[in-house]
Amino acid sequence: MGDSQKEIEVPSYFVCPISLEIMKDPVTLSTGITYDREAIEKWLYTRKNTTCPITKQVLTDLELTPNHTLRRLIQSWCTINGPYGVERFPTPRLPISKSQILKLLQDSKSPNLQMKCLKRLKTIVLESDMNKRSTEAVGAAEYLSYIICNPSCNLSSSSPAIEVSQINGLDNLPTDVDEAVSILYHLHLSKTGLKSLFGRTGEFVDALTRVMERATSYESRTYAVLLLKSMLEVAEPSQMISIKPHLFKVLTQILANQISQKATKAALKLLIDVCPWGRNRIKAVEAGVVSVLIDILLDCTDQKRVPEIVLTLLDHLCQCADGRAELLKHGAGLAVVSKKIFRVSQVASSKAVRILHAVAKFSGNKSVVQEMLQLGVVGKLCYVLQVECGSKTSEKASEILKMHARAWKNSSCIPYEFVSSYPS
Repeated sequence: MGDSQKEIEVPSYFVCPISLEIMKDPVTLSTGITYDREAIEKWLYTRKNTTCPITKQVLTDLELTPNHTLRRLIQSWCTINGPYGVERFPTPRLPISKSQILKLLQDSKSPNLQMKCLKRLKTIVLESDMNKRSTEAVGAAEYLSYIICNPSCNLSSSSPAIEVSQINGLDNLPTDVDEAVSILYHLHLSKTGLKSLFGRTGEFVDALTRVMERATSYESRTYAVLLLKSMLEVAEPSQMISIKPHLFKVLTQILANQISQKATKAALKLLIDVCPWGRNRIKAVEAGVVSVLIDILLDCTDQKRVPEIVLTLLDHLCQCADGRAELLKHGAGLAVVSKKIFRVSQVASSKAVRILHAVAKFSGNKSVVQEMLQLGVVGKLCYVLQVECGSKTSEKASEILKMHARAWKNSSCIPYEFVSSYPS
């Protein structure tokens, strides 16, 4: 307020203990403490806390009870002090009840109402975190997963999504599956909810794979990747090991198509999470992902995050012979990996050196050793020894140079200024 306005003292019980601002929509926890709805929902659902901020009591009941009496007092106080610049808060709209959500799910089982009800449910879910939790609590995830596994309009089993859209020549309208995938993603399910999606047969993972491969909406394909990534983050080891080879082919295609930055990052992180399990490295390599990753590094305009993730995944894949063979088969494989040293970040440099170490140690035949020399990889490794880039990275670089010292040390391809740093 300006100096000419009356200084207004706000009653302490009008102020939210979290935001320290006047409450617009006061709600009371089971502990008896009142907070502004937006602040306490962020505390409980976004930050994943399970205690009352003031009493520190563990909350077994997360029900938020509207404090209508306090809200009316605050509104009256705002009205009285309106002449002094205090703005009256409008009466908040009550969050949707669980019974209303249940009715909506029941109505959506009618073919004529399904799309309308799914669109309404999506609007409800996007309104607030409280609505998300209420929607999950009434079992919506199970119903939505059923829609995805049993689409009313079957997609062609032979025509990929891109070809379908080209044949149609039109923007395809959202389907019930598109809406169901979008809602499930935006629900931000709890760990328990995500685990329940796997089921006993893996049918839902197969259904999401079909969406990623065949949905005509790039948005739906992106949401399917993001949802599967969240599921695999909480998966059991047996579920990680049993991932089918076809999923790796579909993820490789997602990366090759570059349908969206979100989908690319999610697919890369998903592959990093699953590669250490069982034969997943081999499955990924056989799907052709190594070549696609090298192409991403060649074309990538992202200065940091994407190259870091790509190099991390390549590091995983190069721990197996097939992965290293695919890297060496690509004409730009060794060159682009060494080029990223010092050009992205310390993390990227470390991963690049680890990849080169695996190649030099396990696949360093005569032709590979000569190629590393001709491409300037050896000179770059000598430079690593001269610059502070972490002790482990320097150790790896030194080990590579020592492995093939006989072939490299006296070569004219090593820049003169690097000869002094060459390990003896």
